[in-house]
Amino acid sequence: MSAQQQYDEIGEAYEGFKALPLEQYAVVPSFLAMVGDVRGRSVLDLASGTGFYSREFKRRGATDVLGIDISGEMVSVARQLEEGDPLGVRYEVGDVAELRPAGRRFDIALAVQLLNYASDIATTERMCRNIHRSMKPGGELFLLNQSPDFRFDGPGPDKYGFRSELTGEEVETGRQVRTTALLDPEPVSFVANLPRREVYEKCLPAAGFSDLTWVPLTVSEAGVREFGTDYWADFHENPPLEMLRCRA
Repeated sequence: MSAQQQYDEIGEAYEGFKALPLEQYAVVPSFLAMVGDVRGRSVLDLASGTGFYSREFKRRGATDVLGIDISGEMVSVARQLEEGDPLGVRYEVGDVAELRPAGRRFDIALAVQLLNYASDIATTERMCRNIHRSMKPGGELFLLNQSPDFRFDGPGPDKYGFRSELTGEEVETGRQVRTTALLDPEPVSFVANLPRREVYEKCLPAAGFSDLTWVPLTVSEAGVREFGTDYWADFHENPPLEMLRCRA
């Protein structure tokens, strides 16, 4: 099943991901902190889903925010949320591997769970080139993906709301993974790839990006207050996700 078909089926349930402990207390605060101050800057949100980060950065002062996602259903949900609480965020259906020029270049680009949907090196490089072409020189790209070093035989993120399992399949960029968001009452699963670290480190510079820096997730103070330090031991021992930043 393609990424588009998977996410068309998930639709509105995707918003519920952000309430799970891993997202609420580690992923979201870590990603927002890495991106930092967006006031007066334009943001291109690729694989924008239902628009969570698009909305958040618009609220934080970004001037122009465009969200692009391959799933028409995801974009439909994002537009409904925009209609209910108008912030001025624009959304379009689009495939980053075939991205048309947006008519302008952006200061910041986001790629949350994007490159793991490229099945080969050529598609990954094409995505990276299309992103680079959409950015102003010196602009920053921020990525979030499953950690290339995640150990499937180590402590998993189940207690934090997610299950991660190998499917047994492999593509050119890495192994294939099924991730399940343990939502109540109906868990939601999707299948993506787990690119090796060198895939990022080869494809991004080939597209013109520089200053690649891997950034670990951290648990927020609120997460420690809510659950205690011991609760997060598995997360620290085997981090399920990792961030990456680089410059156009």
